[in-house]
Amino acid sequence: MIDELCKVMFRITDYVMAFAPIAVFAAIASAITIQGPKLIIDYSIFIGQFYVGLLVLWTLLIAFGYIFLKKDIFRLMRIVREPTMLAFATASSESAYPKTMEALDKFGVPKRITSFVLPLGYSFNLDGSMMYMAFAVLFIAQAYNIDLSFSQQALILFTLMITSKGIAGVSRASIVVIASTLAMFQLPEAGILLILAIDQFLDMGRTATNVIGNSIATAVIARTEGNKDESTEQEGIMVNNISPANQLADNS
Repeated sequence: MIDELCKVMFRITDYVMAFAPIAVFAAIASAITIQGPKLIIDYSIFIGQFYVGLLVLWTLLIAFGYIFLKKDIFRLMRIVREPTMLAFATASSESAYPKTMEALDKFGVPKRITSFVLPLGYSFNLDGSMMYMAFAVLFIAQAYNIDLSFSQQALILFTLMITSKGIAGVSRASIVVIASTLAMFQLPEAGILLILAIDQFLDMGRTATNVIGNSIATAVIARTEGNKDESTEQEGIMVNNISPANQLADNS
């Protein structure tokens, strides 16, 4: 019974995916008919602003990493270049996961830290996806000429910060969160079709950002844990050196 129900659900999903391109084309054609070439310009501005925002985020992430890693942050960026490009090309964090682990191992991060922090980061530290969803919701609101107050925008940002946690690291996973956020704030859910038209271009950038953010976070945690381990080892050496002296004092 359950197997048959799963087959029906998968068949329905296949039908939806088959007609999705037609629906996206119809939505874009309707929007262009109403707004004219202005929509194409809006798309270009939206994509440009999003990638500028990603560059700013990359700068902040590297600056944060420099505080703990010093000049090693630049070596880390060179090492994770391959998984970052793979994530950009495939628009999937999961596909770049093995390469990211190899890169971090090459950088010197212990596997016990990588195997724990990196999967956790892919569930709760998707900086690029978070930024994309905020941009997408605001773009849809502007496309429908809906003015959002500063308090509403702040509330949307706070909501996305919570709902984006645990999002799957696969392509188009952010669309589900965007849809629920639009419904929560009574914004037109049909606006998702406008986003789908350019989602692939945006997905590549946000996925690469997720890889960069998680790589830096893992390396920083490894560095801080390494310092703690060194302090513990030094304390152990001092105790071992002091113990014989205490024993001699007791014997005397």
